[in-house]
Amino acid sequence: MKKPSLLLASILAITATSAAMAATSGGSFQVLITVAKACSVTAGNASNIDFGTVNSSATGLVASSNISVTCSKTTPYNVGLMPSNTNTVGAGAMTSTSGGSDSVAYQLRSVSATGPVWGNTATPTAVGNGVAGTGTGVAQVIPVFATVANANVTPGDYADTVTVQVNY
Repeated sequence: MKKPSLLLASILAITATSAAMAATSGGSFQVLITVAKACSVTAGNASNIDFGTVNSSATGLVASSNISVTCSKTTPYNVGLMPSNTNTVGAGAMTSTSGGSDSVAYQLRSVSATGPVWGNTATPTAVGNGVAGTGTGVAQVIPVFATVANANVTPGDYADTVTVQVNY
């Protein structure tokens, strides 16, 4: 019986020596990403402000709609609106779509029909006469109001295009 015990002791000694000679080495690495701030605006047909059909004697008209701004979380932004006549204080003119020479003057406003004038002097760092916000990562709905003092023009269809600019 001494021979099997001696053999077993030899095998255990070799195994222990092999385990003692094994070694490991380690290192580490990082997983990185840079997330840039970003903003987008949703406007279009669904955002059209439509005064509908009115008589040429109509005065004090008000209509509104919404635009949607999506900015990265915590990103401050300022939204400006500019009618096609490039008026920086949001005073636009709808021109005849049938070729007439009349135009219907309108004023863009924020908050309400009697709220502040909404123009396009906003910059990434100053709200100017725009509307300020802070991004949440999801769409934020912003109401836009337009007023028309009077519709005393040649009957017909009138339209204008307003450019929305998000500064961030």
